[in-house]
Amino acid sequence: MGNEQKLNLDKDFWNNRYAESQTGWDLGSPSTPLKEFIDTLEEKSIRILIPGCGNAYEAEYLYEQGFENVIVIDFAPLALESFHKRFPDFPEAHLILGDFFEHKAKYDLILEQTFFCALNPELRLAYTKKMHQLLAPKGKLAGVMFCFELTEKGPPFGGNEVEYKGYFEDYFKIESMNPCLNSIKPRLGRELWVELVKR
Repeated sequence: MGNEQKLNLDKDFWNNRYAESQTGWDLGSPSTPLKEFIDTLEEKSIRILIPGCGNAYEAEYLYEQGFENVIVIDFAPLALESFHKRFPDFPEAHLILGDFFEHKAKYDLILEQTFFCALNPELRLAYTKKMHQLLAPKGKLAGVMFCFELTEKGPPFGGNEVEYKGYFEDYFKIESMNPCLNSIKPRLGRELWVELVKR
């Protein structure tokens, strides 16, 4: 991936996608794999981060289920503005406009939904290290990663299980990295369900 593309994937790039309604990744509701995972969570007090949250349907669902320690971060102002207008009950202090890689806090759970695949693939090791840094001891990174051929065309950028394990296995215990059985139809066969526990 060239530097030209890396420069294109900045906050202006993403903000323009929202301004022009070019948000093909937006499902209009929580993704099925994440919703079903959230439904298994019992401890409502855990600290949860959703990076690259976009319209943050998962955050809305979590908050409605009684999870009040949910933080979302995105560096596209229009994404956060759209979420706040749609769901004004979500605490404004939990909406962070900023760069994930500069964020500093500790979380018990980080949810992955179309963030990893939106980053320039050159940042994947940096992503891994930052996730490890942000998680509390035994904290978990869970969510969906795309599984299709990695090319220079994107975002979204693809990859596969072997590549992903190469990034994560030194930093996380891999509890799950398997094909999603509950993907929405357009994504069926193109998603991995991932659960990684901080080493």
